[in-house]
Amino acid sequence: MSGFGHYAQTARELEREIFKRGLLIGVNWDDPAQLRALAHEALTCSSACRMDLLRNADMKTRGRGELFALAEMMFDTMRQSAQIGVHTQGGDVWKALGRALYEESERLGKGAAK
Repeated sequence: MSGFGHYAQTARELEREIFKRGLLIGVNWDDPAQLRALAHEALTCSSACRMDLLRNADMKTRGRGELFALAEMMFDTMRQSAQIGVHTQGGDVWKALGRALYEESERLGKGAAK
């Protein structure tokens, strides 16, 4: 299994950064309704929308864009590891955000979060 350990490390690093951005923008990781609203925003924000968030001078607005980018990286990491038969997941924050994104993606009819 050598060479697969980086997925676990990547998950830990991503979760830490997701948690930090969540603190910045005031996310309550135990509030499913808030997480679903955030997931809805992330899933309906276009590429131009994300770039506007990331370029914004306001730290909280930029943090929101960074959180959306990190969520995309989270799903990319899980997708890549699954392609080689490795199940990758993070801790509670990772799972809470992932669950909200997945549920909201299903509600929007987008299938699995992209």
